[in-house]
Amino acid sequence: MPPMSAKTPNKKNPPAATQASLEVRAGQRVTLLGLVVNLALVGVKFFLGIAGRSQALVADAVHSLSDLATDVVVLVGVTLGRKEPDEKHHFGHRRLETLATGLVSIGLAAAGIYIAMNAVLNIYLKNHCQPTWLAALGAALSIVVKESLYQATLRVGRRIKSQAIVANAWHHRSDSLSSVAVLIGVGGALISPRLAALDAWAALIVAGLIIKVAAGLFWSAIKEVSDAAPESAVLEKMAQCALNVEGVLGVHDLKVRSSADLYQMQLHIVVDGSITVAQGHKVARQVEKCLFRDVENLLEVVVHVDPAQEEDETD
Repeated sequence: MPPMSAKTPNKKNPPAATQASLEVRAGQRVTLLGLVVNLALVGVKFFLGIAGRSQALVADAVHSLSDLATDVVVLVGVTLGRKEPDEKHHFGHRRLETLATGLVSIGLAAAGIYIAMNAVLNIYLKNHCQPTWLAALGAALSIVVKESLYQATLRVGRRIKSQAIVANAWHHRSDSLSSVAVLIGVGGALISPRLAALDAWAALIVAGLIIKVAAGLFWSAIKEVSDAAPESAVLEKMAQCALNVEGVLGVHDLKVRSSADLYQMQLHIVVDGSITVAQGHKVARQVEKCLFRDVENLLEVVVHVDPAQEEDETD
Protein backbone atom coordinates (compact mmCIF):
# COMPACT_ATOMS: atom_id res chain seq x y z
CA MET A 1 0.00 0.00 0.00
CA PRO A 2 1.56 3.39 -0.98
CA PRO A 3 1.96 6.15 1.62
CA MET A 4 -1.05 8.37 2.12
CA SER A 5 -1.43 11.86 3.55
CA ALA A 6 -4.27 13.81 5.07
CA LYS A 7 -4.63 17.48 5.84
CA THR A 8 -7.24 19.01 8.07
CA PRO A 9 -7.95 22.56 9.34
CA ASN A 10 -8.50 23.12 13.05
CA LYS A 11 -12.07 22.01 13.72
CA LYS A 12 -12.19 23.67 17.13
CA ASN A 13 -12.46 27.15 15.58
CA PRO A 14 -15.22 28.86 13.52
CA PRO A 15 -14.95 28.81 9.72
CA ALA A 16 -11.58 30.18 8.63
CA ALA A 17 -12.92 33.28 6.84
CA THR A 18 -15.15 34.28 9.78
CA GLN A 19 -12.45 33.61 12.35
CA ALA A 20 -9.84 35.58 10.41
CA SER A 21 -12.23 38.52 10.04
CA LEU A 22 -12.96 38.58 13.78
CA GLU A 23 -9.25 38.39 14.62
CA VAL A 24 -8.38 41.22 12.24
CA ARG A 25 -11.07 43.48 13.70
CA ALA A 26 -9.98 42.74 17.26
CA GLY A 27 -6.34 43.45 16.40
CA GLN A 28 -7.25 46.63 14.53
CA ARG A 29 -9.38 47.99 17.38
CA VAL A 30 -6.78 47.53 20.10
CA THR A 31 -3.97 48.87 17.89
CA LEU A 32 -5.97 51.95 16.87
CA LEU A 33 -6.72 52.53 20.55
CA GLY A 34 -3.01 52.41 21.29
CA LEU A 35 -2.25 54.79 18.42
CA VAL A 36 -4.71 57.42 19.72
CA VAL A 37 -3.47 57.06 23.30
CA ASN A 38 0.18 57.31 22.25
CA LEU A 39 -0.53 60.42 20.20
CA ALA A 40 -2.07 62.11 23.23
CA LEU A 41 0.71 60.96 25.57
CA VAL A 42 3.45 62.28 23.29
CA GLY A 43 2.02 65.78 23.54
CA VAL A 44 1.37 65.58 27.28
CA LYS A 45 4.81 64.20 28.17
CA PHE A 46 6.70 66.61 25.93
CA PHE A 47 4.83 69.55 27.47
CA LEU A 48 5.18 68.39 31.08
CA GLY A 49 8.78 67.26 30.52
CA ILE A 50 9.83 70.67 29.20
CA ALA A 51 7.71 72.62 31.67
CA GLY A 52 8.82 70.35 34.49
CA ARG A 53 12.52 70.47 33.44
CA SER A 54 12.93 66.67 33.28
CA GLN A 55 15.20 65.20 30.61
CA ALA A 56 13.99 61.71 31.60
CA LEU A 57 10.36 62.60 30.89
CA VAL A 58 11.30 64.18 27.55
CA ALA A 59 13.20 60.98 26.69
CA ASP A 60 10.12 59.05 27.71
CA ALA A 61 8.08 61.17 25.30
CA VAL A 62 10.47 60.16 22.51
CA HIS A 63 9.79 56.53 23.43
CA SER A 64 6.04 57.17 23.13
CA LEU A 65 6.69 58.79 19.75
CA SER A 66 8.31 55.55 18.55
CA ASP A 67 5.14 53.76 19.66
CA LEU A 68 3.17 55.66 17.04
CA ALA A 69 5.30 54.21 14.26
CA THR A 70 5.09 50.69 15.63
CA ASP A 71 1.31 50.97 15.99
CA VAL A 72 1.11 51.66 12.26
CA VAL A 73 3.43 48.74 11.46
CA VAL A 74 1.39 46.35 13.61
CA LEU A 75 -1.88 47.60 12.13
CA VAL A 76 -0.66 46.86 8.61
CA GLY A 77 0.93 43.55 9.65
CA VAL A 78 -2.19 42.19 11.33
CA THR A 79 -4.51 43.38 8.56
CA LEU A 80 -2.45 41.80 5.78
CA GLY A 81 -1.15 38.84 7.79
CA ARG A 82 -4.62 37.44 8.48
CA LYS A 83 -5.64 37.36 4.81
CA GLU A 84 -6.75 33.98 3.51
CA PRO A 85 -4.37 31.81 1.40
CA ASP A 86 -4.50 32.51 -2.31
CA GLU A 87 -2.92 31.24 -5.54
CA LYS A 88 0.42 32.89 -4.78
CA HIS A 89 0.43 32.36 -1.01
CA HIS A 90 -0.58 28.76 -0.35
CA PHE A 91 0.30 28.93 3.35
CA GLY A 92 -1.39 32.28 3.96
CA HIS A 93 0.22 35.60 4.85
CA ARG A 94 1.08 35.12 8.53
CA ARG A 95 4.77 35.72 7.98
CA LEU A 96 3.84 39.38 7.43
CA GLU A 97 2.98 39.43 11.14
CA THR A 98 6.41 38.01 11.88
CA LEU A 99 7.92 40.78 9.77
CA ALA A 100 5.87 43.34 11.73
CA THR A 101 7.21 41.88 14.98
CA GLY A 102 10.77 42.27 13.73
CA LEU A 103 10.16 45.87 12.67
CA VAL A 104 8.59 46.69 16.04
CA SER A 105 11.60 45.26 17.86
CA ILE A 106 14.02 47.29 15.72
CA GLY A 107 12.08 50.48 16.41
CA LEU A 108 12.02 49.64 20.10
CA ALA A 109 15.79 49.06 20.16
CA ALA A 110 16.42 52.33 18.31
CA ALA A 111 14.39 54.24 20.90
CA GLY A 112 16.30 52.53 23.72
CA ILE A 113 19.70 53.32 22.19
CA TYR A 114 18.73 56.96 21.68
CA ILE A 115 17.59 57.33 25.29
CA ALA A 116 20.76 55.61 26.56
CA MET A 117 23.10 57.83 24.53
CA ASN A 118 21.33 60.96 25.67
CA ALA A 119 21.42 59.86 29.32
CA VAL A 120 25.12 58.92 29.22
CA LEU A 121 25.97 62.28 27.65
CA ASN A 122 24.07 64.17 30.33
CA ILE A 123 25.69 62.14 33.11
CA TYR A 124 29.18 62.71 31.66
CA LEU A 125 28.64 66.45 31.17
CA LYS A 126 26.78 66.73 34.51
CA ASN A 127 24.01 68.44 32.61
CA HIS A 128 21.34 68.09 35.27
CA CYS A 129 18.21 70.13 35.78
CA GLN A 130 16.08 70.31 38.90
CA PRO A 131 12.72 68.74 37.88
CA THR A 132 9.43 70.06 39.21
CA TRP A 133 6.24 68.34 40.33
CA LEU A 134 4.87 68.69 36.77
CA ALA A 135 7.36 66.06 35.62
CA ALA A 136 6.25 63.70 38.39
CA LEU A 137 2.62 64.24 37.34
CA GLY A 138 3.44 63.37 33.72
CA ALA A 139 5.29 60.20 34.72
CA ALA A 140 2.47 59.04 37.01
CA LEU A 141 -0.15 59.65 34.31
CA SER A 142 1.92 57.70 31.78
CA ILE A 143 2.28 54.72 34.15
CA VAL A 144 -1.47 54.39 34.67
CA VAL A 145 -2.42 54.86 31.02
CA LYS A 146 0.29 52.70 29.45
CA GLU A 147 -0.06 49.83 31.93
CA SER A 148 -3.80 49.71 31.21
CA LEU A 149 -3.07 49.73 27.48
CA TYR A 150 -0.49 46.94 27.93
CA GLN A 151 -2.99 44.70 29.70
CA ALA A 152 -5.71 45.28 27.08
CA THR A 153 -3.34 44.74 24.13
CA LEU A 154 -1.77 41.62 25.64
CA ARG A 155 -5.18 40.01 26.17
CA VAL A 156 -6.14 40.56 22.54
CA GLY A 157 -2.75 39.39 21.26
CA ARG A 158 -2.93 36.14 23.20
CA ARG A 159 -6.57 35.55 22.30
CA ILE A 160 -6.04 35.91 18.55
CA LYS A 161 -2.53 34.36 18.78
CA SER A 162 -0.76 37.33 17.20
CA GLN A 163 2.92 37.72 18.09
CA ALA A 164 2.89 41.20 16.52
CA ILE A 165 0.10 42.34 18.85
CA VAL A 166 1.92 40.80 21.83
CA ALA A 167 5.11 42.59 20.77
CA ASN A 168 3.20 45.85 20.60
CA ALA A 169 1.81 45.19 24.08
CA TRP A 170 5.38 44.92 25.36
CA HIS A 171 6.10 48.21 23.64
CA HIS A 172 3.37 49.71 25.84
CA ARG A 173 4.76 47.94 28.91
CA SER A 174 8.28 49.25 28.22
CA ASP A 175 6.82 52.77 28.11
CA SER A 176 5.13 52.12 31.45
CA LEU A 177 8.38 50.81 32.96
CA SER A 178 10.29 53.78 31.63
CA SER A 179 7.78 56.08 33.29
CA VAL A 180 8.30 54.23 36.59
CA ALA A 181 12.03 54.91 36.35
CA VAL A 182 11.30 58.53 35.46
CA LEU A 183 9.02 58.89 38.47
CA ILE A 184 11.71 57.47 40.77
CA GLY A 185 14.35 59.76 39.31
CA VAL A 186 12.17 62.85 39.42
CA GLY A 187 10.96 61.98 42.92
CA GLY A 188 14.53 61.70 44.17
CA ALA A 189 15.46 65.01 42.57
CA LEU A 190 12.44 66.68 44.16
CA ILE A 191 13.45 65.40 47.58
CA SER A 192 16.95 66.90 47.32
CA PRO A 193 18.61 69.05 44.62
CA ARG A 194 21.77 67.02 45.15
CA LEU A 195 19.89 64.01 43.74
CA ALA A 196 19.11 65.74 40.44
CA ALA A 197 21.43 63.28 38.64
CA LEU A 198 18.90 60.53 39.42
CA ASP A 199 16.80 61.87 36.54
CA ALA A 200 19.51 60.98 33.99
CA TRP A 201 20.31 57.67 35.68
CA ALA A 202 16.61 56.78 35.56
CA ALA A 203 16.61 57.45 31.81
CA LEU A 204 19.61 55.12 31.42
CA ILE A 205 17.86 52.31 33.33
CA VAL A 206 14.82 52.82 31.13
CA ALA A 207 16.97 52.41 28.03
CA GLY A 208 18.39 49.11 29.30
CA LEU A 209 14.90 47.71 29.89
CA ILE A 210 13.74 48.78 26.44
CA ILE A 211 16.74 47.25 24.65
CA LYS A 212 16.33 43.96 26.55
CA VAL A 213 12.68 43.62 25.49
CA ALA A 214 13.56 44.54 21.89
CA ALA A 215 16.27 41.87 21.72
CA GLY A 216 13.86 39.18 22.91
CA LEU A 217 11.20 40.12 20.37
CA PHE A 218 13.72 40.29 17.53
CA TRP A 219 15.12 36.85 18.39
CA SER A 220 11.59 35.44 18.44
CA ALA A 221 10.96 36.83 14.93
CA ILE A 222 14.29 35.43 13.67
CA LYS A 223 13.40 31.95 14.94
CA GLU A 224 10.10 32.02 13.07
CA VAL A 225 11.65 33.23 9.82
CA SER A 226 14.30 30.49 10.02
CA ASP A 227 11.60 27.82 10.64
CA ALA A 228 13.07 26.87 14.02
CA ALA A 229 11.34 23.95 15.74
CA PRO A 230 9.56 24.49 19.08
CA GLU A 231 10.87 23.21 22.40
CA SER A 232 11.53 19.49 22.76
CA ALA A 233 8.65 19.18 25.24
CA VAL A 234 6.20 20.31 22.53
CA LEU A 235 7.64 17.84 20.01
CA GLU A 236 7.45 14.98 22.51
CA LYS A 237 3.82 15.83 23.29
CA MET A 238 2.96 15.75 19.59
CA ALA A 239 4.68 12.41 19.03
CA GLN A 240 3.13 10.84 22.11
CA CYS A 241 -0.32 12.04 21.11
CA ALA A 242 -0.01 10.21 17.78
CA LEU A 243 1.39 7.07 19.40
CA ASN A 244 -1.59 6.91 21.76
CA VAL A 245 -4.01 6.50 18.83
CA GLU A 246 -5.13 2.92 18.26
CA GLY A 247 -3.59 1.47 15.10
CA VAL A 248 -0.44 3.62 15.15
CA LEU A 249 2.63 1.40 15.38
CA GLY A 250 5.24 4.13 15.17
CA VAL A 251 5.93 7.80 14.42
CA HIS A 252 8.81 9.30 12.46
CA ASP A 253 9.83 12.38 10.46
CA LEU A 254 7.99 14.78 12.78
CA LYS A 255 8.57 18.32 11.51
CA VAL A 256 7.17 21.52 13.04
CA ARG A 257 7.57 25.21 12.28
CA SER A 258 5.94 28.36 13.64
CA SER A 259 4.03 30.93 11.63
CA ALA A 260 2.88 34.02 13.57
CA ASP A 261 3.13 32.03 16.80
CA LEU A 262 1.02 29.12 15.44
CA TYR A 263 2.36 25.64 14.65
CA GLN A 264 2.34 24.03 11.22
CA MET A 265 3.40 20.40 11.40
CA GLN A 266 3.72 17.17 9.46
CA LEU A 267 4.54 13.64 10.59
CA HIS A 268 4.61 10.07 9.35
CA ILE A 269 2.71 7.36 11.18
CA VAL A 270 3.31 3.64 10.69
CA VAL A 271 0.27 1.34 10.47
CA ASP A 272 -0.34 -2.32 9.71
CA GLY A 273 0.48 -2.81 6.03
CA SER A 274 -2.42 -5.21 5.51
CA ILE A 275 -5.22 -2.73 6.29
CA THR A 276 -7.16 -0.94 3.56
CA VAL A 277 -6.56 2.60 2.38
CA ALA A 278 -9.83 3.69 4.03
CA GLN A 279 -8.76 2.16 7.35
CA GLY A 280 -5.37 3.88 7.16
CA HIS A 281 -7.07 7.19 6.43
CA LYS A 282 -9.35 6.71 9.44
CA VAL A 283 -6.32 6.23 11.70
CA ALA A 284 -4.77 9.42 10.29
CA ARG A 285 -7.96 11.34 11.04
CA GLN A 286 -7.88 10.13 14.65
CA VAL A 287 -4.28 11.33 14.94
CA GLU A 288 -5.30 14.77 13.68
CA LYS A 289 -8.18 14.98 16.16
CA CYS A 290 -5.86 14.04 19.00
CA LEU A 291 -3.31 16.68 18.01
CA PHE A 292 -5.84 19.49 17.64
CA ARG A 293 -7.35 18.52 20.98
CA ASP A 294 -4.14 18.26 23.01
CA VAL A 295 -1.70 20.71 21.38
CA GLU A 296 -2.26 24.43 21.83
CA ASN A 297 -1.66 26.94 19.02
CA LEU A 298 -1.84 24.27 16.33
CA LEU A 299 -2.84 25.70 12.94
CA GLU A 300 -2.26 22.90 10.43
CA VAL A 301 -1.40 19.18 10.40
CA VAL A 302 -0.34 16.92 7.53
CA VAL A 303 -0.27 13.19 8.40
CA HIS A 304 1.49 10.72 6.07
CA VAL A 305 0.50 7.08 6.47
CA ASP A 306 3.23 4.48 5.90
CA PRO A 307 2.74 0.68 5.90
CA ALA A 308 4.77 -1.36 8.36
CA GLN A 309 7.60 -3.21 6.59
CA GLU A 310 8.50 -6.83 7.16
CA GLU A 311 11.91 -7.41 8.70
CA ASP A 312 13.22 -9.10 5.54
CA GLU A 313 12.04 -6.32 3.22
CA THR A 314 14.36 -3.61 1.98
CA ASP A 315 13.50 -0.07 0.82
